[in-house]
Amino acid sequence: MEKTISIGGDSNIGVFTRVFDDIAVIPPNAPEEYRSALTDLLDVDLVITTIQGSEIVGSLLAGNNRGFIVSGLATEGEISLLREYREVCLLERSMNAAGNIILTNDTLTCIHPDMPTAVAKDIGEMLGTPVLRLTLAGIKTVGMAATATNRGILVHPRTSRQEIARLEEVTDLPIGTGSVNMGSGLVGTGLVANRAGYLAGTETSGFELGRIEDVFGFLE
Repeated sequence: MEKTISIGGDSNIGVFTRVFDDIAVIPPNAPEEYRSALTDLLDVDLVITTIQGSEIVGSLLAGNNRGFIVSGLATEGEISLLREYREVCLLERSMNAAGNIILTNDTLTCIHPDMPTAVAKDIGEMLGTPVLRLTLAGIKTVGMAATATNRGILVHPRTSRQEIARLEEVTDLPIGTGSVNMGSGLVGTGLVANRAGYLAGTETSGFELGRIEDVFGFLE
C-alpha cells in the first residue's frame, strides 16, 4: 500500500491526527481512504472526535500508551470519549496546543522550554516518563519539529548536535534527522507513526521516506 497520503488534500496529516500503538485519533471529516490507510498500515483502531470543536486533533492532543495530554478547552464530550482509552490531563493555561508543544513516547517526554514547572511535573507523572525541556533546531514547539515512537525519533534536519545529545542522555532509541513533504523540517506536521508502521504526507519524496524507514527501523 502507498505510504504517502493526504487528508482532504492537505499533506500536513500530523496536524489532524494523533497516533498511538493501539489507536489513532482522527477528526470526523477524515475520508474513508485515510481511515483505511491508518487501520491497514498502522494496525490501529480509530477514535473519531474533534478537540475543542476543531479538526486539528494532532495539534491539540499528545500522549503515550499511558495517558493523554489535551487542550483544556476540550469539551466534556470530547474528554469523556478520550477517557475510554486513557487517563486524561488537561492543559488549562494559555499554552494548551498539547500536540505542538509536547513530544513523547513511552520512555521520554520533551516539552516547550517555557512550560510552567507545575504543569511539566503533572505531565511527567501522567505519562510516567522523565521530562526534558529543550528546543529542536532552535524551535520551541518540539511536537511540530519531531516525531517520536517506541522505535525511534525523527527530528528536524537542522537539529544541533547539542540538542541531539540531550535526547541521547535519556533514551537509547535511534535518533535521526529528516524532513517531510519535500523539505519541511516540521516533521511532526507531516508524519504519523507507531510500532507497526507510518504514513507521511503526499509530497514526501522517496529519499525522505527512506530516511523515515531507516530511523524507525522499517527498512526491508
